[in-house]
Amino acid sequence: MSTDQDTASREGMRINKYIAHTGYCSRRDADDLVEQGRVKIDGEPVTKHGTRVREGQRVTADGEVLELRALEHVLLNKPKDTISTTEDQKGRQTVLDVVGVPDDNPSGLFPVGRLDRNTTGVLIITNDGDLAHRLMHPRYEVAKIYYVRTQKPVKPHQIDELRRGVDLEDGPATADQVAYLDPSTKTDVAIEIHEGRNRQIRRMMERLGHDIVQLERAKYGSITTGALQRGEWRRMTYDEVDELRQLVDLE
Repeated sequence: MSTDQDTASREGMRINKYIAHTGYCSRRDADDLVEQGRVKIDGEPVTKHGTRVREGQRVTADGEVLELRALEHVLLNKPKDTISTTEDQKGRQTVLDVVGVPDDNPSGLFPVGRLDRNTTGVLIITNDGDLAHRLMHPRYEVAKIYYVRTQKPVKPHQIDELRRGVDLEDGPATADQVAYLDPSTKTDVAIEIHEGRNRQIRRMMERLGHDIVQLERAKYGSITTGALQRGEWRRMTYDEVDELRQLVDLE
């Protein structure tokens, strides 16, 4: 597997891909920067999207020097009482603290989307802005499966309501699939959605009159936590990353 530096050295790398692989922004945003004349190579403004960056060239965006970073992809089984941000002004534990990222965050790691403070499960942490942008973009409809435990049984007609859609303050929300995890108690339900609105699952259940006792994201796209226990993490494999990239049409 070749590195980004190898690619830039041999044949050059398209400017939008180069910028995305520095972690500065996504390729789409990089295209916007080029169109706005905010990107330079060796001091000269870039005017064409197809421009390639080669070894030794100096790239800047809004005057900031951009350097390629080795792309990192980390899978965390997020524990409770943890904030899905890179830092927290209140001093609470963040997901970067859990995986031991230094305060200066030299690799530019960040969580892909957010799980609220007491939601557990699959969370991807990366500096791959291109991949993260597409995973979170509604256009790609990346499926996410949540395991929900409620205080009281979820009635069959409420399962149907989730499938048909419930009205939230920011518009209707529909579950792609819903099923009982434990039909005997009906308090454990699996819900699949492809949207990523703030606290969406909690708000959908609250709309039906249910308080959630436990909420876990069990699957994100093709990724599950597998054998990882709460609070454990590992580097993602090449195959896992490749599956995600194919899922969102990245080469």
